[in-house]
Amino acid sequence: MTHDDQPELETEETAGSSPEQESVISQDPRESLAINEPINPESLQGAIEAILMVAEVPLSLVHLATSLDTPVPDIKQAVLAVRDDFDGVNGNRPRGFEIREVGGGWRVFVREDYEWAVREFISNENPTKLSQAALETLAVIAYRQPIARGQIASIRGVNVDSVVRTLLSRGLITELFTDSETGAINYGTTPTFLETLGINALEDLPLISPYLPDANSELGSDISVSK
Repeated sequence: MTHDDQPELETEETAGSSPEQESVISQDPRESLAINEPINPESLQGAIEAILMVAEVPLSLVHLATSLDTPVPDIKQAVLAVRDDFDGVNGNRPRGFEIREVGGGWRVFVREDYEWAVREFISNENPTKLSQAALETLAVIAYRQPIARGQIASIRGVNVDSVVRTLLSRGLITELFTDSETGAINYGTTPTFLETLGINALEDLPLISPYLPDANSELGSDISVSK
């Protein structure tokens, strides 16, 4: 064999690689993370719990089914099993949280029996003062409730997502209901808000009209406390 034949030999050896070897070489490592077989019921319930724990909006059965590449009937059965487990239907103690079907989807909520504990925790862990942005947003919610996040943003002219989360974490506002048509969550104030201000009811809030540029303007007449 001459020196000139050597590159040809290497080329033939490379070309002679088996299909299995080529598959291993060319395989995208991310493909090993994909779901390629049905998930067993216990793992499916765990996966749903994990997703619902981080979701910020209600998730429909179709959304969950698409995310987990699992038929909708299996997803529904798993969701109901998770709900029953959280509620203690199987004989265990009910969890401090629950999942509810709201706005066409499922979401994790603090169980009503333990809302007092969350309020106590928040009041002790967040003693710092509210920012000006948070105070303005809280005022809009207090006088216009029930009100959706988009409406708050429209009034203030800025994004209010982080501020709303802060007010929720402080226990000053709460999610009242989800609009069945738009899916928008409507917010309102809580008893903690009344306690903080030292008033008994929303009707005790000071009149806002004296602070408006024009007390007879459309904005002044539109802003009022819901009876």
